[in-house]
Parts: sequence; C-alpha cells; structure tokens
Amino acid sequence: MTYGCKSSKVADQPTPPDEVEVVIPCSGSEFFTSNKAFRANSIGESSDQVTAKKKSLSNARAELAAAIQTTVKAVTDNYVNSREFNNKEELEERFESLGREVVNQELSGTKVICEKNTRTSEGRYKSYIAIELSADKLVTAYNERLSKDDRLKIDYDYEKFKKTFEEEMEKMGN
Repeated sequence: MTYGCKSSKVADQPTPPDEVEVVIPCSGSEFFTSNKAFRANSIGESSDQVTAKKKSLSNARAELAAAIQTTVKAVTDNYVNSREFNNKEELEERFESLGREVVNQELSGTKVICEKNTRTSEGRYKSYIAIELSADKLVTAYNERLSKDDRLKIDYDYEKFKKTFEEEMEKMGN
C-alpha cells in the first residue's frame, strides 16, 4: 500500500542537458497580479543607463495599464449587466471612459517593488523592474470619479460596484 500527500508545490523539472536555465530578475510568481494588487514587470536595454530604466518603467506601466483596463472592463460589464438600467450602452461607455481617466491618473502612483540594473559584456545597460498598484487604491479612486459624475451618480451603487470589483480580483489569485 502506498500513501502520499497532495502538495501544491510543483516539482522542479530538470533542465535538459543542452539548455541553460535563464533567471530573470524581478520576475516570477511573487511578481504576478494578486487579489490585492495589480503587478507588472519589464526589461529595458540601452547604451545609456537612465534610458534603460525609463524603457523598463514605461513598458511595465503599459503592461499594468492593459491588465487594469481588462479587469475594469470585466467589472463594468458585470456591474452594468447586474443592474436594471435602461441605457446600458451609454452607461458602459461612460464607465469605461472614466475608467481610462482613473487608470491614467493612478499609474503615476505605482510603487516599484523590485529593481535591478546590470551592464552587459558589450557595455549596454539593462534595467529589470517590477511595479504594483494597490487594488483598493484603484477602486477608491474609481469610486471618487463615479460618484461625482452627474450622469452616473443617480444609478451608482458603490457597495455593489466594489463587490463586483473584488470578485474579479479574486479570479486573479491570492
């Protein structure tokens, strides 16, 4: 008889003999989006160190913005469809427009959670970076904009919206 236990840890697979494992700084599961924060990482390379960092930060912010937009779109669709609105299309458009404004505004508040700079043998600089934005901070900013919008505030229910947002974030993992 054989006994075993179920483990959530994935066993490391050996690297094939003709390959070398590449370890990329500021990447891996601890830098994935979770139900508490949106996260993104990127690499920038240049002959100038400052430009390499600007590239990596710009690319990471673009990736973060895309992930947030996808989530906000899903939240908007679920929220609007769960309510009894007569003008669903107009409301969806307005929610999405405000969502883009909020994301653009909040991206300036991203926090760098990992940064590593290297120089290659050719003398070029590489900047590895990972950033995050708090999901709570984003939903609070979103709430402030939505509750001030004259066309939306009549039908806007913050608790329902927040619940829908949190459900979508739970899908991202823990």
